[in-house]
Amino acid sequence: MFSVVSSSPMIASQATPSNPSNQGMVSPARALQEIIKRQVALVDSAESALDWLELNSTPDLIVLDIIMPGLSGLDLCRQLRNTTKFQDVPVIFCSSKDQDFDKFWALRQGGTDYLIKPFVPNEFVQTIQQYL
Repeated sequence: MFSVVSSSPMIASQATPSNPSNQGMVSPARALQEIIKRQVALVDSAESALDWLELNSTPDLIVLDIIMPGLSGLDLCRQLRNTTKFQDVPVIFCSSKDQDFDKFWALRQGGTDYLIKPFVPNEFVQTIQQYL
């Protein structure tokens, strides 16, 4: 998962397939759009994220998973932190990796905060609002 939060208009490039077991649940992208009133762009890989970031204005915030196809979220975060344009953009990791070392390593790579999936929707929204 890679999400970009911005106050400027965007188009989501990938929709998350509906999951019958999640009926009544608000997706993170929908929570950001409806509750926080921000635009969200979604892509399905770190490589696609890099392409999106190259073609669009600097986002207000980035949400990453650690486990992604191709480059990992950790690799992507390192690349972002080594790029002047993205050095100050908050990067929030949302991952099912729940060990203290996983959180430590994500923050060490340049992450701003770390949430463990599944997360409480209010916790997700509050964390995002904290950095906007």
